[in-house]
Amino acid sequence: FRQFSDSGSRKEHVKITSESKPGFLERLSETSGGMLMGLVTFLLAFYLLFTNEGRALRTAKSLDEGLSLVVPLESIHSISQQNEGRLVHLSGALSTSKPLFDPSYGLSIHAVKLKRNVEMYQWVEYEDSKEYEENGEIKKETKYSYNTEWKSEVVNSRNFDREIGHKNPSAMAVESFTAVSPNVQVGSFVLTKGLVDKIDDFKRLSLSNLEDPHADVTRGGDYFYHSENPRRPEVGDLRVSFFYAGLSGDDPHLGSADKVTVIARQRGDQLVPYHTKSGDILEILHPGDLSVEEVFQKEHQSNTMKTWALRAAGWLSMFVGISLMTQIFYTLVDWFPVVRDLVNIGLKAFAFCVATSLSLLTISVGWLFYRPLWALLIGLLSVVPIVVAKTRVPPKKQQ
Repeated sequence: FRQFSDSGSRKEHVKITSESKPGFLERLSETSGGMLMGLVTFLLAFYLLFTNEGRALRTAKSLDEGLSLVVPLESIHSISQQNEGRLVHLSGALSTSKPLFDPSYGLSIHAVKLKRNVEMYQWVEYEDSKEYEENGEIKKETKYSYNTEWKSEVVNSRNFDREIGHKNPSAMAVESFTAVSPNVQVGSFVLTKGLVDKIDDFKRLSLSNLEDPHADVTRGGDYFYHSENPRRPEVGDLRVSFFYAGLSGDDPHLGSADKVTVIARQRGDQLVPYHTKSGDILEILHPGDLSVEEVFQKEHQSNTMKTWALRAAGWLSMFVGISLMTQIFYTLVDWFPVVRDLVNIGLKAFAFCVATSLSLLTISVGWLFYRPLWALLIGLLSVVPIVVAKTRVPPKKQQ
């Protein structure tokens, strides 16, 4: 059943739902479903950890190969046939053939990308729930609160617990979009789509030098408002802001064109991906004027960060999988509070030790084909958590 309690304001209300405490067989059935999900998560962790090591080592070897082969260009304004098909390094200012326009707001800019960001003033629902047991039933108390905010995505008010008084429009009258220049160059060299995609350092475009484009649009700060009163917006009002990435021409208000550093294969006047012997692709772009060593150092750092992030994700998946698969032991004793708490602590410690050992073992297998000595050392290290756990168990007393 449901019990409603209003706080006196339409912006907040509380709902209490209750259900009978599940029986032993019902909890056992739910635990069985969790065990199946845990098994899938457990197996996924093996795949993630193993493939991640191969990817990390392959990327590292490809970067080392690229560093040994790359040729710095003497000039970005002339194309040398001697470098055809080779991995080259160049730095220079971005340039585009035509400016990017947004005719709806009378705006143009020489840049690689121009993004129009549209936000609508909408109702947003927030939930705050807590569960407790009362009279043999499990009750859930949920507080729903509503606030009006600017959101770039349409919030579906039909999913609200109480839509009356908090209804949002179903669509925006003006859509967001990102325009990309069809021709981007550094000197005489044309960047491919893969390199252009890496230019994503967006900066807000100041609208202080622009006029109001229409009678029903008002400029306020760095926004165009579709609102009768921007200081007191109503639900359904819009505001529009603009961002740009890769300034490609000198602008009196924005400054000089952005410089980038590129490492890619020269093919005519184009810079295309370079396929390494390790099976990886080198197609690198960084903002600024960087040396060859600085670029590859950044790439190695990025590879290391990604490797450790995936290792942590793999270990967490394995820990969660083991915890779900062993949850049945907790369910069998959850009638006894003291025993239940001890079993819960033991299961978490077991999951931690096994997940750590199996993660290290999987990582060592992933290194076996590339660095056998390191693989052996990591394999030996995987035994440490289990040995430590066994030494914590007190020996049985002599009879």
